[in-house]
Amino acid sequence: MVPSWPPSEAAEITESDYHDALGKAILFFEGQRSGKLPANQRVKWRGDSALSDGRLANVNLVGGYYDAGDNVKFGWPMSFTVSLLAWAATEFREQLYAANQLNHLLEAIRWGTDFILKSHTSPTTLYTQVGDGNADHQCWERPEDMDTARTVYQIDATSPGSEAAADAAAALASASIPFHKVDRNYSSVLLKNSKTVTYSAQLFEFADKYKGSYQKSCPFYCSYSGYQVSYIVPKDELLWAAAWLFKASKNEKYLTYVDSNQAWSEPVSEFSWDNKYAGAQVILSKVFGMGKQALKKYKADADSFLCALMPQSSSAQIHTTPGGLLYTRESSNLQYVTSASLLLFIYSKTLQRINVTSVQCGTISVSPTQVRTFVKSQVDYILGKNPLSMSYMVGFGRKYPQQLHHRGSSIPSIRMHPSKVGCQEGYSIWYKAKTPNPNTHIGALVGGPDSTDQFTDSRSDYSHLEPITYMNAAFVGCLAALINHSGSLNLKIINMTVPEGSYTL
Repeated sequence: MVPSWPPSEAAEITESDYHDALGKAILFFEGQRSGKLPANQRVKWRGDSALSDGRLANVNLVGGYYDAGDNVKFGWPMSFTVSLLAWAATEFREQLYAANQLNHLLEAIRWGTDFILKSHTSPTTLYTQVGDGNADHQCWERPEDMDTARTVYQIDATSPGSEAAADAAAALASASIPFHKVDRNYSSVLLKNSKTVTYSAQLFEFADKYKGSYQKSCPFYCSYSGYQVSYIVPKDELLWAAAWLFKASKNEKYLTYVDSNQAWSEPVSEFSWDNKYAGAQVILSKVFGMGKQALKKYKADADSFLCALMPQSSSAQIHTTPGGLLYTRESSNLQYVTSASLLLFIYSKTLQRINVTSVQCGTISVSPTQVRTFVKSQVDYILGKNPLSMSYMVGFGRKYPQQLHHRGSSIPSIRMHPSKVGCQEGYSIWYKAKTPNPNTHIGALVGGPDSTDQFTDSRSDYSHLEPITYMNAAFVGCLAALINHSGSLNLKIINMTVPEGSYTL
């Protein structure tokens, strides 16, 4: 589909724009940090918060990321966020290095993995949430002020949650890869303990042995994908985790697992926190292309995902707005745009790597170059090449959202306004204010425009104005994919600032 508006009306997005947006997309994660902030914290309007998280259960659950515009830490989507960031660091390492962002990205990944390690307190125990979502959503407070109950939730052998455990396994396994060349100690922490039993493998075995649907974070994160009629087998997350474990460890048992469970794989048109099929399919398509011909169904399903998204495909399932943006659903649509775009960038690279010149989509053939051109148009749309000439990244471009649906951003910083802002005071004064947020949450993506490319900048419209960690995480990889790079990458000279309280051997 050719956009119905004249693209010439919007400014072209340049190479320097991609560099600028990449740095800001990564910086966003510092504004989402929970816990004791490190000395090298760059987002200065944030302060220490939630320093007693986990105390109700006598565990240390300080750290991690606030999920979105609220003050809750949801472990399941946090794991997905980490996996997406780690995938970007693995696939586009040279581009990130060229943009001087690799160290910042590794720090963002580590802030998440440190928390996941803390949350995994025994072979069959994983803490999956801190904070009561319902109570939190009744208040509009800065994280530094919050006084709502920091209730903790966990899964174990008697109350399982296979999706959350499998996603945590995937996060640790995927993160071990980019750390391997810069910090082997930490990579080993993620992948091995002293008995050479991997933490990620332990989580995977927990997810696979004690199968059960994760519903503790409903109504905020309820799983609907990947289940058999019996509702006990989260097929997509188990395939996703096994694929990452094989990629990270090269242990053949995970290859056997995905091979023997190949019938679980399904053609899909979405890649999201609740639907990991396409992610597993893209990872395993590369394995197929490198000689494991038994995995042909994963390659066929990855092709189907590509065809479902390409506008010129006769089998397209996801359509575009008049301005050319993929449109999956109304609420936070950009999360689906960024995740699909990341996957298509990686898959186009994979197709070239395994010498596949085109994919047949019904009556047409689509080349990797055509795929890359299309997903570049999605990135450009988000950055301002759209009918409204609106950047949907806060702090990027001349025109961007001013009323981000985000508690910390919408209330003056504790440094500027040290007196407490209470639960209802925040709602009555700051949530309802018609003025721009006092703190610019640089790099935050919003939910985006509606199906007709229209957008209203109103803080109360969380479907279109709320940032989400995994939406930004996917966009990091998209931006890195568009960075030109040259020369060799001397990984050994990279020095990383280790956040306070990080894990070491």
